[in-house]
Amino acid sequence: MYHVIIPARYASTRLPGKPLQDIAGKPMIQHVWEQARKSRAASVTVATDDQRIADACGEFGADVVMTRSDHPSGTDRLQEVVSQLGLADDACVVNVQGDEPMIPPALIEQVAENLLSFPEASIATLSEPLTDIDTLFNPNAVKVVSDHRGFALYFSRAPMPWCRDAFAIKPNELPPGVPFQRHIGLYAYKVRFLHDYVCWPASPIESAEALEQLRALWFGCRIHVAVARETPPAGVDTAADLDRVRALLGAG
Repeated sequence: MYHVIIPARYASTRLPGKPLQDIAGKPMIQHVWEQARKSRAASVTVATDDQRIADACGEFGADVVMTRSDHPSGTDRLQEVVSQLGLADDACVVNVQGDEPMIPPALIEQVAENLLSFPEASIATLSEPLTDIDTLFNPNAVKVVSDHRGFALYFSRAPMPWCRDAFAIKPNELPPGVPFQRHIGLYAYKVRFLHDYVCWPASPIESAEALEQLRALWFGCRIHVAVARETPPAGVDTAADLDRVRALLGAG
């Protein structure tokens, strides 16, 4: 059994009011909620710090938790929500971003199942094969290297693993046979971990890379990474993304 929490903030630098943007006659947050409801989650809750979003969610019947507006990270906000919901320490929660109106329910299922299948993991997440050199060197694409059981060794915005000899010969080609993986930012957490996380200071590597998951590795937590069963559609960050999703969902 697991629970889904959907953080939805009104403030957005590139697209203000993003969760309430209309897509095919519904606010974006409703599309996310409906996708999450197609999974086998025991509950689906929207977490927001804005009354406008809460009111909109109430209109289509979503459960809502109001949160503080001053959280330093999304993980801190998630911890406030699980505390308000009174979830047990061993409960599993999946964090589904409020700007992913086309999130496949199968991926929500997969990341939750993986966390429940690996008791030593505090977090489970997903990845996809990385197949082009530009993405490998793009700092906005987060790379992950895992061990033979799928536990993360490191996440980075830098290209990794670094193929020393191959890149020395052909710096603009991906060498064959290397398991390059791009991280997909869908997470399942143990509630106990969330309570621990908010008590830890930011780690040097987390601050350097601007990647929250590195705090977990720094403090010795294990993160399980599996290749996603399907490629997730891109979320909505910009007005152009919104137009793309409107065209896709409107056509449906």
